Amino acid sequence: MLRNRWRAVAATAAISITAAVAPATAGATTITLSGSTSVAPLAAKLASKYVKSKKGVQFKLLQGGSDVGIADVSRGRVTLGMSSRDPKSSDPGGLVFNKIARDAICVVTNPDNKLSNISQAQVQAVFGGSVRDWGAVNGSSLNSTIDVIVRTAASGTQDAFQKIFLESTKVFSGASQKASNGLVQQAVSSNTSAIGYVSLAFTKGTNPVPYNGVPCTLQNAKSGQYSGVRSFYLVSRGAPTKAAQKWINWIRKNSKAQKIIASEWVPLS
Repeated sequence: MLRNRWRAVAATAAISITAAVAPATAGATTITLSGSTSVAPLAAKLASKYVKSKKGVQFKLLQGGSDVGIADVSRGRVTLGMSSRDPKSSDPGGLVFNKIARDAICVVTNPDNKLSNISQAQVQAVFGGSVRDWGAVNGSSLNSTIDVIVRTAASGTQDAFQKIFLESTKVFSGASQKASNGLVQQAVSSNTSAIGYVSLAFTKGTNPVPYNGVPCTLQNAKSGQYSGVRSFYLVSRGAPTKAAQKWINWIRKNSKAQKIIASEWVPLS
């Protein structure tokens, strides 16, 4: 089944990681990754840069959500799982969450609904379903029913959004669930009445709404002013393989890797 998912979903991602270099030689080490659609763009950029200077290594990348990546690595299906959520007590035993970066989650509306701010109380009311009309939301010029867009249960972004923004408030049952950041981005950008949340790298074509008075920008995430920030992990089953550990060390210490991270995400230091 995993093999079928590689064929259906990961082919273009795998090609993008290896196309910039010469074809892999026989016996090359392959690092396979699956999981978070938030971590995937960063992992792909880091892998592409890494293979340009490290011969004998190639990458294959599959998306599907943080829980998918965690399940895959726990079962030995992939080398590393990509996760945009923190570890849980319910996760399989023996996993190591290797932190590589941090990322901002932005509440987004359609560009035709340019809210100038949304408070945590308003986020909880809208995503919890107690407020269902834009006319009841300060700053909105709309009077239509709010179309709430959320992520599926397998999403690390959903888990982080719940913890940071919603806390004990549950997402109301009428919300539309999407399987990736890109699908939320597409849904919000094409629907005037929509509201959702995405990784900062997926805000193009939407209106990122300032949260508690602070714009959701890379600068504010780096400075600590913006509170909606979570961590990115590469998850291994036990200690990472030798090849995976070398890549993780390179990500954490190499100046080129840190430059990639700083371009759209938040470095650890």
